[in-house]
Amino acid sequence: MAIARNDTSVLGRWWWTVDRWTLAALVVLAGVGMVMTVTASPPVAERIGADPFYFARKQGILLLPALAIMVFVSLSDLRQVRRIAVALMAFSVIGLLGTLIMGAEIKGATRWVSLAGFTLQPSEFVKPAFAVVAAWMFSAQRLGEEIPGFVIASLLYVMVLSLLLMQPDVGQAAVLSAIWFTQFFLAGLPMMAVIAMAGLGAIGMLAAYFVFPHVQSRIDRFLDPASGDSYQVDRAMEAFANGGMLGRGPGEGTVKTVLPDGHADFIFAVAGEEFGLIACLVIVAIFAFIVLRGFTRVLHDNDLFVVLAATGLLMQFGLQALINMASTLSLIPTKGMTLPFISYGGSSLLALAIGMGMLLALTRKRAGVTG
Repeated sequence: MAIARNDTSVLGRWWWTVDRWTLAALVVLAGVGMVMTVTASPPVAERIGADPFYFARKQGILLLPALAIMVFVSLSDLRQVRRIAVALMAFSVIGLLGTLIMGAEIKGATRWVSLAGFTLQPSEFVKPAFAVVAAWMFSAQRLGEEIPGFVIASLLYVMVLSLLLMQPDVGQAAVLSAIWFTQFFLAGLPMMAVIAMAGLGAIGMLAAYFVFPHVQSRIDRFLDPASGDSYQVDRAMEAFANGGMLGRGPGEGTVKTVLPDGHADFIFAVAGEEFGLIACLVIVAIFAFIVLRGFTRVLHDNDLFVVLAATGLLMQFGLQALINMASTLSLIPTKGMTLPFISYGGSSLLALAIGMGMLLALTRKRAGVTG
């Protein structure tokens, strides 16, 4: 872009302060996601009686607006980022309550609500909002402001966690817990409290095994594949084996014809079969680059709010990608979680665009910040 360094317009200041490498990596990831949706979704669309490119068209319609939203949010200053997060938090909590009241039950869970003709998953939006709002509260108290930030952040965590578990959505609850615990630790949580919370976390995971039948079923099937239906994981592993190093070629894969979630939760398996191991490693490298690049930028910042908020957003982004890929590779029990910017899903795409837009805004170069 031909923008002079002395350009003082909003766009000019943004271009010379935003992390263009991270922005480029996110755009590349979204492009990879569009290609994968085009190749992975036709069999799924045909199974429901729609035209082959039904899902690809819907994803394509949302992709450019999502990228525009990401850029727009990244123009924000720190105060505006907090305001966006608070508004998104209120919207998400109302949406989570709506899922319990009028949400449609799909596969034993009520995680979606219909709004103005669109189906939304509020749990996708609550994660980036919570990361920023909790960081604000933690940093406010840590820096001596007359706000009981630790209490507010913890009560907010308990409220959102309860709403997620009532859907139930244990996976999103685990990601939320990781964000809250990491931020609390960085904000100065005493070591005894760290140990106590780690113990509570272990107890919580054990309780989830006995309270939620679908969690117990997935863990049992992971530990003993012969104990239940492991069809999707087995087909995913076959797809990686069939793909080899270079893949069978775009559109030549067969796993997408038999996987119900080949365009969503198991899209990484489709990538493995059609584009091979090398392409999968490139995808992993892009995710790793975004996360590590983000933490590198944060290390040069002396604003506690920025450090906590960016860490929370990076935790959400990286952990979600790790969970999706690890479950597809049968390294952990399966979990219905999208691969950021690659899996099909409007709510996931828009929420990630907002979250990464806030990350880009937080990590922009500011006066007094080196690196």
